[in-house]
Amino acid sequence: MYIRKADLEKDYERVWEIFRQVISTGDTYVFDPKTPKDSLQMNWFADYMETFVAVNEQGELLGTYIIKPNQIDLGNHIANCSYMVNPHHQGKGIGRMLCEHSIQFARDKGFLGIQFNIVVSTNTRAVSLWKKYGFEIIGTTPKGFRHQTLGLVDTYIMYKNLL
Repeated sequence: MYIRKADLEKDYERVWEIFRQVISTGDTYVFDPKTPKDSLQMNWFADYMETFVAVNEQGELLGTYIIKPNQIDLGNHIANCSYMVNPHHQGKGIGRMLCEHSIQFARDKGFLGIQFNIVVSTNTRAVSLWKKYGFEIIGTTPKGFRHQTLGLVDTYIMYKNLL
């Protein structure tokens, strides 16, 4: 398995399939489960972000992530990332690989930290993984997410210093 920069033309359909499946449950991402396919470019392939994919030896896309400045101008030294793993391949270390890659990429690009603005508190697998990689919960938004089955749940702001 390896990680490479995504190619808009080559990877769009396969990234869409992962994106569609992940958001369809309405339990981990703020995207409406009915987000249309034509929104993927602005949500995952915008000019101000870099998109990566994890691919196995057979060429199957196993996961994807984006990295971008968390804010504009005077806040652009902190990165923001989002990760998605193909639901059929979860639990195989793909999220871990994407996280490791993004941390190194952020360092190489000169970012001083990575901030996740909204991590759903009930997404315990993700919270646990981010903590293993040195991310800390630096804030909580009470009832910040409308979970499709649990109702209103808290969200976390998580941060990792890259210095």
